[in-house]
This record gives sequence, C-alpha cells and structure tokens, in this order.
Amino acid sequence: MDFAGPPTLADIERLAADAFATIPAVLAERVDGVAIRVVDFPDEQTMRDMGLESGFDLLGLYHGVSLDQKSVSATPEDVDLIFLYRRPLLDYWCETGEDLVHLVRHVLVHEIGHHFGLSDEDMEALEAEAAAEG
Repeated sequence: MDFAGPPTLADIERLAADAFATIPAVLAERVDGVAIRVVDFPDEQTMRDMGLESGFDLLGLYHGVSLDQKSVSATPEDVDLIFLYRRPLLDYWCETGEDLVHLVRHVLVHEIGHHFGLSDEDMEALEAEAAAEG
C-alpha cells in the first residue's frame, strides 16, 4: 500500500480490516463483537494504569474480559476493544523499516491473543514455535 504522506487513522483502519480478514475463520468467529479502534495514542488513564513513560511505548491494547475469564451468565458491562495506536506504530515502522502491513497484522493478532486469554509469554512461545517449524 502506497501512502501520499504519513498513513492516516483511516489508512491504519483499512490495514487492520485487511489484516482481520486474513485471520483463520475459527479464530475470527470467536472475536465476534470485539471492536477495533485506531487512535493516535493511548489515553492518559491507560498510560497511568500501565505505567508508561511515553505514549510511544504501546503499539496496541486489548481492553475487555478475555474469553477464559468470561462467564456465560454474566452481562457484559462494556464492549471488548482492541486499540491500535497509529503514532507509535508509525514510529516503530520508521525506526525498524518493517513492512507496515505486517506490523499492523502482528499487533492485531497479538491483541486478539489477549482476547483469548493468552499472555505475552504464551504468544512469544507460539511465535517461536511457528518460526522453528516454518
């Protein structure tokens, strides 16, 4: 995807939608009802809660109750959300030269992993296993 200037919020939203379309159906079905939001930076409350020094320290965030913690009888209080943070993504993209499409997909899949209740360590192990097999 070519950009006339720095990718906009709408550009990142399109990349996220395209990335979501590539997720295996068995996973996508279980992510039904999770909203994906693209904003420039995490809000102040998120930064405080996570102890972030800078808004550039976070590329994405799952906000909700993971599937392994949900009760079938509970009434959801809020929509589960996956946030993608445009400015930190662009900063990382510029610093590393990583393909932006791949980066957005990677962060989205990572946050979907949190929706399933996987920890960062679980996902790192799965990624290492997949890399060793491929």
